[in-house]
Amino acid sequence: MAKDTRAKILYGAEAAEAITQGLIPRAERLAESGTVPCLAILRVGARSDDCSYERAAIRRCGKIGIRVKSIVLPEQTEPEQLERAILELNRDESVHGVLLFLPLPRQLDERYFCRLLAPEKDVDGIGPISMASLYSGSGSGYAPCTAQACVELLKHSGIELEGKRVAIVGRSLVVGRPAALLLMRENATVTLCHSKTRELQQELRRADIIIAAAGKIKAVTADCLSPGQTVIDVGVNLDPVTGRLCGDVDREAAESIAAALSAVPGGVGAVTASILAMHVIEAAEQQTEVVK
Repeated sequence: MAKDTRAKILYGAEAAEAITQGLIPRAERLAESGTVPCLAILRVGARSDDCSYERAAIRRCGKIGIRVKSIVLPEQTEPEQLERAILELNRDESVHGVLLFLPLPRQLDERYFCRLLAPEKDVDGIGPISMASLYSGSGSGYAPCTAQACVELLKHSGIELEGKRVAIVGRSLVVGRPAALLLMRENATVTLCHSKTRELQQELRRADIIIAAAGKIKAVTADCLSPGQTVIDVGVNLDPVTGRLCGDVDREAAESIAAALSAVPGGVGAVTASILAMHVIEAAEQQTEVVK
C-alpha cells in the first residue's frame, strides 16, 4: 500500500476542549468565592464574522461557567454613545472582561476607543497597555486571542517551536506582530513578512513553520512551500467562485507539499474562543484576588 504523503490536517477542537477543561475548575473556584466570571461583548453593527464569533464565544463561555453580557449598538452609533457604553463597562465591577469588536465603523475613532477600555478588562489585547505588556513580556496584559490561538494550536499539535524558523505573512496588530512576539517567547526565530517583502517565496520556503495572516485568498501558493513544513492558515475569506470559506493558503497545493496544515474553517478559529475565555478567567482571578 502506498504511503499517504498528504499533509496532516490540524483541527482546533481538541486544543479548544483541552483549554476548556482546564478552565472549568477555575471558574468553579471563582463561583465558590462569590464571583461569577463575566464577559461583556460590545458590538457595533452586525458584521457576519463578528456575529459568528460572538455565538462561538457565548457557547464556549457557557461550557465553562462564564456569564456573557452582550451589548449591540447600531452601525450609525455616535461616538458619545459608544463612549458611554465603554465607560459603564469599565465601572461595572461584575464585568471582568470586555470584547470590543474591531474594526469600528468609520465615524468612530478606533484608536481612541481602544485606549478608553480599562486595561484590566482588555481581554483581546487591543489597547496600548496590553500591547506594551506583550512587547515587554511583563505579563500584565493580554495577547490578542487569535495570535495566541496560533501558538496554542501548534503546541497542542506537538509541533516543536524552540529553535525553529517561523515565517509570518502579515504584520497586523491582531495576528502578525503579536504572534511574532509570542513565538519569540517560545525561542523560535521569527521572520515577519508583508506586502513589501522582497523574495517572499524564498523567505517562506526556508521556514519550518508558516503562519499565513495576510487576509488574502491564496496569498501562500505552491512556490512558497517546502516539504516537511507546518502551515497555520489564519485567513477567513469567501471564495468568489465556490462561495465557500477558505483561508490565505492554496489548500490543494499545501496538502500535497506540507507535512501539516491547519483546517479552514475549524483550525485556529476553533481555538480563539477558548483563549478569550481563558483571559476572562484570568481577569476575574486578578480582579478578585482568587488564586487559580
